[in-house]
Amino acid sequence: MQAQPFLPNRPLTVAVLGASGAVGNELLNLLEERNFPIGELRLLASPRSAGNKLVWKGTNLIIQEVNQASFHNVDVVFASAGGSISRKWLKDIKNSGALLIDNSSAFRLDPEVPLIVPEVNSSTAFKHQGVISNPNCTTILLVLALAPLSTKASIKRVVVSTYQSVSGAGASAMSELKYLTKETLEGRNHSSEVLPYSLAFNLFLHNSPLQENNYCEEEMKMVNETRKILNLKDLSLTATCVRVPVLRAHSESINIEFDEPFEESCARELLASAPGVELIENFDQNRFPMPIDVTGKDSIAIGRIRQDISNPNALELWLCGDQIRKGAALNAIQIAELLLPV
Repeated sequence: MQAQPFLPNRPLTVAVLGASGAVGNELLNLLEERNFPIGELRLLASPRSAGNKLVWKGTNLIIQEVNQASFHNVDVVFASAGGSISRKWLKDIKNSGALLIDNSSAFRLDPEVPLIVPEVNSSTAFKHQGVISNPNCTTILLVLALAPLSTKASIKRVVVSTYQSVSGAGASAMSELKYLTKETLEGRNHSSEVLPYSLAFNLFLHNSPLQENNYCEEEMKMVNETRKILNLKDLSLTATCVRVPVLRAHSESINIEFDEPFEESCARELLASAPGVELIENFDQNRFPMPIDVTGKDSIAIGRIRQDISNPNALELWLCGDQIRKGAALNAIQIAELLLPV
């Protein structure tokens, strides 16, 4: 079935695949909050979650086990159940004529699949062939900062370190951090079962699989996805990703080298007016973005914009953004909103 660039002009039949997870729950909240035009909402998940109920617009909806018939007459599928699940059901979704907006890494680097952050490369979304990918959470936050600056000067190199909340590992990891923190405070030591190490009063380098170049998968996602979104295939970018004991919202320290000097005041002006960005800066009080500033918020927060004292062509900045919201669920819904009939 030929994919159409726009969604149909009617109340839509929407399926949420992975409805029982942290991102799935955030999707449901945002679909209601943003009054997305839904006529029928189908909640889909694994057999383990099937039969459970979730409340949406005051109504109890039963989570269904996903099967081939789940996508019949569906207009758009928001998938957040992992890459293997997205690949498994791709054919059925496309055969149904539905648009798949996928939050996994399954199709992000496929040259035929748009990888979209609406504030950055919205026009690319209309080139979809039935699938649009949501970037990795850390990549979304990063490009929201890089894109406005790239309109002023060419970016030569980016060095980024991430401080990633446990929400990136899902609802079970969030619950475990609460439990292990309490246990540690009460003098009891328990090992982690969800993550490889306890995050209670601890941090560790991101536990995604190491690649042959000794960068982990999470770090290489940032490299490759940023290049694709910004259409800078030769961009020099290096990343170090760290998991920290924060429940929700990621942080990033970013060093950006340009081809020429870049005034702090110009960067501040560009970022202050950029969509999806809020500036939080008070140098007198040493007050800059924190995860608590952005938890539950749509915008990311950027601050501590400063000249790199080691390189006259480089700026440094700090940002925080809600991983579950803008880093996943909100970005997916914003993609779908782009394709609503005008």
